[in-house]
Amino acid sequence: MADVKILVLGSGMVAPPCVEYLLRNTKNHITIAIAIDVSSTTELDSQIACHNLVISLLPYVYHASIIKLAIKKKVNVVTTSYVSDVLRELDVPAKEAGVIVLNEVGVDPGVDHLYAIKKIGEVHAKGGLVKEFYSYCGGLPAPEHADNPLGFKFSWSPRGALLSQVNSAHFLSGGKKIEISNKDLMGVAKPYFVLDGYSFVAYPNRNSLPFQEYYDIPEANTVIRGSLRYEGNPAFVKALIDLGWLDTKPKDWLKTGITWAEVLQKAIGAGDPSESALVSRVEELCRFTSKAESERILGGLRWIGLFSSEPATVRGDNLLDTLCAQLEKELSYQPGERDLVMLQHKFVVEWPHDKKETFTSTLELYGEPEGFSAMAKSVGVTCGIAAQLVLDGHEAFRTPGVLAPYKKEICDPIRELLEKEGIKMVEKLV
Repeated sequence: MADVKILVLGSGMVAPPCVEYLLRNTKNHITIAIAIDVSSTTELDSQIACHNLVISLLPYVYHASIIKLAIKKKVNVVTTSYVSDVLRELDVPAKEAGVIVLNEVGVDPGVDHLYAIKKIGEVHAKGGLVKEFYSYCGGLPAPEHADNPLGFKFSWSPRGALLSQVNSAHFLSGGKKIEISNKDLMGVAKPYFVLDGYSFVAYPNRNSLPFQEYYDIPEANTVIRGSLRYEGNPAFVKALIDLGWLDTKPKDWLKTGITWAEVLQKAIGAGDPSESALVSRVEELCRFTSKAESERILGGLRWIGLFSSEPATVRGDNLLDTLCAQLEKELSYQPGERDLVMLQHKFVVEWPHDKKETFTSTLELYGEPEGFSAMAKSVGVTCGIAAQLVLDGHEAFRTPGVLAPYKKEICDPIRELLEKEGIKMVEKLV
């Protein structure tokens, strides 16, 4: 194979393990575009034109414009993001140009697909039916470092993580299509057992309905994909929502010099910024289910500093970004701390003669305090492997179009190489 040039867009925490994997091949030459203006079509166009493959690790909102330029230049693209409706519209142009646009090759989405497709295929091959499918994933601090009221830490801006907890959810349960509104999502979080030693809660996330088709399980009467958090997190996030802290609308009163207590007073309509007035109004708005919950969440708000007379770090003229500025300061990973990626599938299988069995497939991956985080490794290495398979012209990665790993032919080569990197979901009969 001749030398190839790879353009990596995005230099966040996922990029290093992806690049490290690709640089094992001495024929790969990588450009990491740190200073490029992705909103400049001219600059982006010239960069894409002189490379053989583009890996976009940027937020999903930039993918469509990048892929359009890549299609024009007949350059293949790999992303870790979901195939959105906007990307789906580029399928025909990509096919016509002979361009491969491979998506959803991170951890969730990514690793989850690889092992769902594996187990479902094995069940079907043996004459079984997958009647119920559950998949939950969480990128979390290791338990010993989940030492704050959110039970969560951030290695990048908290904005995306918080907003993901106010998506609406659609899923199939007991043969019925269920919809949970974004304002009610945190209220449906329930305790969920994954492995001994952990106290998780789980809630559905985004739209699980298409995965009945993507995973080829028309027989399933339950299909739920969702998120894992430590116990207490959803209730705390729900309180933040009830108090208006996830509001992205500009506030003309949110000016430099205002204190945190004054911000909270205005946000919730308290009579004054004294702690007693704020607490009274918070309890009125949040309607806590117990005294213990009230004490825990009020203590958490106090710990974050939202009752404080200290000047607020105003950002973006809105409450969400201003809150994020505080969370970045208080809830960031410290040197020597490690994270955890926990991902589990549960398959309820019906065999011939009415025999039923339940299987789980679980990834428990810890980050390395002085190395890659678990999230960076599981996303970055998966992406690197998929990109290398595209570059190698592997037979499963030669079909042009907008693709995702929903078929055995694509999943197996990625999964086999991923397991060599120590990233593997372990199967168990419950």
